[in-house]
Amino acid sequence: MFENTTELAENKLLLLYVLEVLNRPISNTQLTELVLENNLINYFTLQQYVSELDSSQFISYKDINEKKLLAITKKGENVLSFFKDRISPSKITIVNNYLNDKLDLIKKELTVQSDYTLEKNDSFLVDLKALEDNSTLMELKISVPTKKQAITLCSKWQNNPSDIYTNIINLLFSKDGQQEP
Repeated sequence: MFENTTELAENKLLLLYVLEVLNRPISNTQLTELVLENNLINYFTLQQYVSELDSSQFISYKDINEKKLLAITKKGENVLSFFKDRISPSKITIVNNYLNDKLDLIKKELTVQSDYTLEKNDSFLVDLKALEDNSTLMELKISVPTKKQAITLCSKWQNNPSDIYTNIINLLFSKDGQQEP
């Protein structure tokens, strides 16, 4: 049940490696998905490691666009540069393959956000955001009468943000409110 010290160190280094390779802050949920989908570390051990790496200041939580995201610190980068060779090549390959397959999805989850809340008058306020490099490109707040409509708007935004963004921009910059061909 208890890991030996070498395995413990390797697993913590692996988490640092993931954050360094991504080269962008990610949510704890995204890190957890990556680790669990590849059977690298069990959930409870992972959360303990994240907590220990945070308290050791090898990683830190950053508040970005109202989300708490994990990032490797300079201290974590230094430790990883010295001990990266202690991570088994097979685990590095697993992580690299996963990230190659899922990187676009991870980026999309961080740059496209949608949510809705119930308002006082029993309508729903839908909040749609497009972000780039920690800056807001576009944010739309739309009031709709039903929860079903709120869910539909969020879903459409999540599935096709580029086209929706482009259409809105084109419409706003067009002459007389008509889209240019």
